[in-house]
Amino acid sequence: MKKNYIVGASYTILASLWWGIIGVLYFKFVSFASALELTIHRTIWTALLLIITTSYSSNWGEFNKIISKRINILILFITGLLISINWFTWLYAVKTNNLLDGALGYYIFPILSVFLGFVFLKEKFNRNQIISVILVIVSLIYLLIKLGEVPWIGLIVAVTFSLYGLIRKKVKVSSDIGLLIETLLISPIAIGFFVFLVNNNLNIFSFNEPVLSFYLFWAGLMTLIPLFWYTKGFGLIGIGPASMIFFLTPTAQFFLGFYFFNEPLNLDKLISFIFIWIAVIVYLNELRKE
Repeated sequence: MKKNYIVGASYTILASLWWGIIGVLYFKFVSFASALELTIHRTIWTALLLIITTSYSSNWGEFNKIISKRINILILFITGLLISINWFTWLYAVKTNNLLDGALGYYIFPILSVFLGFVFLKEKFNRNQIISVILVIVSLIYLLIKLGEVPWIGLIVAVTFSLYGLIRKKVKVSSDIGLLIETLLISPIAIGFFVFLVNNNLNIFSFNEPVLSFYLFWAGLMTLIPLFWYTKGFGLIGIGPASMIFFLTPTAQFFLGFYFFNEPLNLDKLISFIFIWIAVIVYLNELRKE
């Protein structure tokens, strides 16, 4: 049991650090393409790679079972839209040097998920979880008052990811098959957007730019590798420890944004982050008890 826990924790740590460091550096490197085009490539190449892995593992039985029900297709289309918006917003944050705001969103989303679970799933809501939610609200109100702006990047990242998790619970499907169906359903929209980019000469991916196009192809692997690792780790150690380890992702993004990419962090923004960090500590303490 202890060996399985160590293996599971290792997979989860690797996945979280991949999302927080390697993924950031890669998408920063390919930010010569627009956030829209990067989202298109993440969608299409992820779908293609998942078709290959599903064929290799002979897992089309689950795929056929899920798509046999129209309600599943509708739900996974909605979650596909949500994850696409999440990807686009985060990629926009990376491209425009707003990685700190993206990190803010990933700090908030687990706490927002607790709130959504209480509202929509009637899950239990104890005092410390209420404190976490209140601290997040205070942080956002503080930013609004002091800076006169809503941290929309962080909010969209948090809201879309939280809603994604909430709605995805309606379909009992493995993470890889679920993502395959989602990306397949969204791919026609992605292709439509790519045609728009090509018609307006806004695309990077083309036969005229083979090297740059090769770099963009890796968007699929950058999405799938940490997903497989996190899913493997999650299965071995459970939701509580995996959720605690996930906070390595926004922490790594925060330090990269501040120290490596020299993104500005004024006092008011720092204070709002402190509120969020306290909320996260309270939330993690609750996970530790489970």
